[in-house]
Amino acid sequence: MAITVTEGAARHDEVAKAWGIVRSHLRESAGARLFDQWLKPIELVQGADCDTVRLALPSAFMTNWVRNHYADRLVQEFRAILPDVRSVAIETRSATAKPAVLAAEPLVVAGAAASVEASARPQLDPRFTFDRFVVDQSNLVAFNAARALAEPGTPRFSPLFIHSGTGQGKTHLMHAIGAAYLEACPDANVIMMSAERFMFEFVQAVRARAQRQNDRDTHAFKARLRAADLLMIDDVQFIAGKDSTQEEFFHTVSEVMAAGKRLVISADRCPQGLDGIETRITSRLSVGLVADIKAPDLGLRRAVLTRKLADLPDAKVPGEVLDLLAARITANIRDLEGSLNRLIAYAQLTGEAIDMDFAVATLGDVLRGAQRRVTIDEIQRAVSAHFELKPIDLVSARRAVVVARPRQIAMYLAKRLTTRSLPEIGRKFGGRDHSTVIHAVRRIEELRDKDREIDGAVRTLLRELEG
Repeated sequence: MAITVTEGAARHDEVAKAWGIVRSHLRESAGARLFDQWLKPIELVQGADCDTVRLALPSAFMTNWVRNHYADRLVQEFRAILPDVRSVAIETRSATAKPAVLAAEPLVVAGAAASVEASARPQLDPRFTFDRFVVDQSNLVAFNAARALAEPGTPRFSPLFIHSGTGQGKTHLMHAIGAAYLEACPDANVIMMSAERFMFEFVQAVRARAQRQNDRDTHAFKARLRAADLLMIDDVQFIAGKDSTQEEFFHTVSEVMAAGKRLVISADRCPQGLDGIETRITSRLSVGLVADIKAPDLGLRRAVLTRKLADLPDAKVPGEVLDLLAARITANIRDLEGSLNRLIAYAQLTGEAIDMDFAVATLGDVLRGAQRRVTIDEIQRAVSAHFELKPIDLVSARRAVVVARPRQIAMYLAKRLTTRSLPEIGRKFGGRDHSTVIHAVRRIEELRDKDREIDGAVRTLLRELEG
């Protein structure tokens, strides 16, 4: 929508006043420490789009953190003051001088009206491409299926149904499909939306039809989606129990498939496991290819961190810290990447170097919450079995290297995998002093860097102890 200079200035003043109110609300709810570290640096950016509020932060790390933790809250706060706001774009300040290449991630407000032209331009995250997706056996089928569906020509299958737990990469693959398909077919009509957005736009169209007493709005909604060459709908489980929405969803899916178009659906479980979704819908979604993404194992988690760090050349994170994050944060990839972002951001804010102590101090709550409760007894049994010793050998006074080195490894693992203090660990190893534990930990850290056999043994034990 074109606006005059005067209208633009007035709009910016209006948004600026709203931003002042939003900031005060955030300060009250977040507390002084969190607000000062993450939210206070946010600046309002003047833009020509009346429907979008643009906010900027000084670094990519802070931008990612605010997106992950406050995106929905910011949208809600602005909408409460300015109901016509459709989205909030959270940007990195260094990029704001070049609007054409901003790495913004607009957050579409549920129920907001969208024109056909705007919806035809999918809001794809430039970070989520195929070459940035770390692949292993847990996600290989879904990855290959996604790449196949993005190829030009007649699709080999449709729909593609991707399911996994939260934060495992479903949305990443959907963005990657959209980006690759548009690269191959620049004029294609690609639409990506969440199931919630589908529901709210449909309900809005129905309400508008009732108010205006004509079918123009519902026809426009239906025509826009069914004209898509590639239609992607994320988190379909959210339409469970919504009868009228499911009716429209069924007809949309049916027409897209009948026309030979590409359809991608994601959910948190397989089609047959979608409670509250009509059988005719789950049956229709199962006729293409159903691919699951399993929970990431330790190797994949570590590879994801390595890939993430490669994009941040100025960030210095020791390998042992990456090992710690990969070992402790096992729930999903999103939490893993978020923890790395938090660690780097804190280091930038404080000026401290990242090491094991800094990581534990910064992410202690996350690490403790994610950690499986490994005991020192379990560690001693595992180490003894690995090195073919008796558990009593590890607590004995024997100093032969065949016993002393496994004992040091057991102490190292106890320090890394448990919350026991150094004196407590020493007592569990035959009443040894805490300084002996410190020496053991440092010695194993040194050996892991230059002795492949020791490093391999530690990695094997870590995998075993963390299940």
